[in-house]
Amino acid sequence: MNLEEANRENLDYMIETLADKLQLVNRSMLKSEDFDMDHYYDIKELYDVAEMKGQLSVPEIQAFVSEMSQYRKAQ
Repeated sequence: MNLEEANRENLDYMIETLADKLQLVNRSMLKSEDFDMDHYYDIKELYDVAEMKGQLSVPEIQAFVSEMSQYRKAQ
């Protein structure tokens, strides 16, 4: 999988992986359909940081969730 290529499948994969890494109990907070392709590279940047760090602390998890909320589609 080449995540440098911006497509829906890659975005879905990154969001699902981030939800796992962030150990979200309420996975509806990061439903891939709530995000559009406009923020693909912003989300990829967060994905890359999470992959590089491995284990995340509670404050880091909160920061990631907060950052991701900025990229959600307007309701």
